[in-house]
Amino acid sequence: ETIEQLNIRPDGIYVDGTLGGGGHAYEVCSRLKNGHFYGIDQDDAAIAAASARLQPFGDKVTVIRNNYVNAVEALREYGVTGVDGIVLDLGVSSYQLDTEDRGFSYRFDAPLDMRMDRRQTLTARDIVNNYSEMELYHIIRDYGEDPFAKNIAKHIVKNRADKPIETTFELNEIIKAAVPAKMRQNGHPSKQTFQAIRIECNQELEVLKKALDELIDLLNPGGRFCIITFHSLEDRIVKNAFRRNENPCTCPPEFPVCVCGKVSKGKVITRKPILPSVEELEVNSRSKSAKLRVFEKK
Repeated sequence: ETIEQLNIRPDGIYVDGTLGGGGHAYEVCSRLKNGHFYGIDQDDAAIAAASARLQPFGDKVTVIRNNYVNAVEALREYGVTGVDGIVLDLGVSSYQLDTEDRGFSYRFDAPLDMRMDRRQTLTARDIVNNYSEMELYHIIRDYGEDPFAKNIAKHIVKNRADKPIETTFELNEIIKAAVPAKMRQNGHPSKQTFQAIRIECNQELEVLKKALDELIDLLNPGGRFCIITFHSLEDRIVKNAFRRNENPCTCPPEFPVCVCGKVSKGKVITRKPILPSVEELEVNSRSKSAKLRVFEKK
């Protein structure tokens, strides 16, 4: 659906701001003739994996190690001031989840890391051991939407008083003790807390908020922006940004005509998000919470 919604032109310029393993990138590149593809990712392992996967496309591809929040600036260095399509596939990649020593997953015992960009200093370990109980509570409640956030934060602070919490499995045990036994049947008790700490560690929501308007401005007329979210807060940020760019007027509703002078930048293609099909869910269970939204530039 993402590739279809991009309306790829063989001579167009396309950007994937979350390159990952290069899955979307490969499909885009295979449809280009004399167009160009720019892949951006902050994760060194993703850069290596995607570069190898996209090698057959040769000089049609440029891979850049950066965060998509800096995409406009990074592309300017290559002389690019407008593009025909942008893809963002948010959240943690399967590659990151399945690489045990990265500490993203509660399924493997590993150091608490969770950095998407290993050049940054803040790690999940720092958050778990140094944030106040109130800060932890807010993160787990807001980013993890966990009903037991207060109790989990309390247990973390109580346990780290004896010794620092170093690994994913140590954190698992603490969370398990904080969640009532009868509530542990609905999936893994650590799922939401790990998600919350990862979002905080990588400042994922701030980056998204900051980047959206700039990326819409980067689109050429008729260019499309496809964003896949996996989290209700991400989806809300995208939905509101798309809506605001479609209808930016700030005049009071009682005004007969617009006087604020704010002009629409395009239209929202997906009134309701596109959800994974039954077939997709069968082959890719991780797509369960995915939502695709699309914006087209005027």
